[in-house]
Amino acid sequence: MPANKILSEENVFVMNQTRATTQNIRPLRIMIVNLMPTKEVTETQLLRLLSNTPLQIEVDLIRTASHEPSHVSMEHLRNFYHTFEDIKDNYYDGMIITGAPVEKMPFEQVDYWNELCTIMDWATSHVFSSFFICWGAQAALYHYYNINKHLLNHKVTGVYKHKINTDYMKRKILRGFDYEFYAPHSRYTTVYKEDLEAIPTLDVLAESDDAGVYLVAEKDGSRFFVTGHSEYDTDTLDKEYHRDLLREDIVAEIPKNYYVDDDPNKDIKVKWRSHAYLLFANWLNYYVYQLTPFDLDELKHRK
Repeated sequence: MPANKILSEENVFVMNQTRATTQNIRPLRIMIVNLMPTKEVTETQLLRLLSNTPLQIEVDLIRTASHEPSHVSMEHLRNFYHTFEDIKDNYYDGMIITGAPVEKMPFEQVDYWNELCTIMDWATSHVFSSFFICWGAQAALYHYYNINKHLLNHKVTGVYKHKINTDYMKRKILRGFDYEFYAPHSRYTTVYKEDLEAIPTLDVLAESDDAGVYLVAEKDGSRFFVTGHSEYDTDTLDKEYHRDLLREDIVAEIPKNYYVDDDPNKDIKVKWRSHAYLLFANWLNYYVYQLTPFDLDELKHRK
């Protein structure tokens, strides 16, 4: 059809007949290393986004054995979570490592740091594509490339406008994106763009004038680093703000561009949902489903 050529030129995926009729299809295997204290909230946020495709997905939830969480019941952990020791002989199409509220600490002082490093090293040969979020992204950039995080003068919190680096408009992870889009951030630290650009295998795909670098990717699609929280619910930043108001050791920052007129007494403006669904769908489709070998055991021979 003439539309095939047009859609391909517009960076829309078109599958040819040969590929369609010869595809072997199986459920995708995804592991989520959930480092957030409110595990049930985070797992729901991520599963909501991962479920927004027709793909079949099997999910393994992973917790660190070297840290005992205090905001979730042990019954929930026993029923739904594995430790790394439980799954270390498995192979996965994709892995997600979440953020964690430890960003002000040096990486090496986090009690589960050594365990997390073991998981990240293991993923190189056992996971086809990895997706790192917020502190998880900073931790992975530090572990894999020795890129350090830097403390900010104040908390970056709110919903920020981002722009795509037009040099990378053809990258599949950006298919369907508008040139400008919004995403939530909630962090006290950042990574510098010049440090990322010094790594020849990394591309800075999207950034914000106010919040800094947002989306970074390995050229081969094996790793993605997202410094924000596109998975956040409508009221997540609101809950964080009111939690911070009760603390005496910090100044509670009103999330920017989040409430109507930046007034916490007014309604919340949701401007990031469509981007969030598209980001996760593109990762799942183009970098996991389309590229992962049908037999995951082939990852044993991956360099």
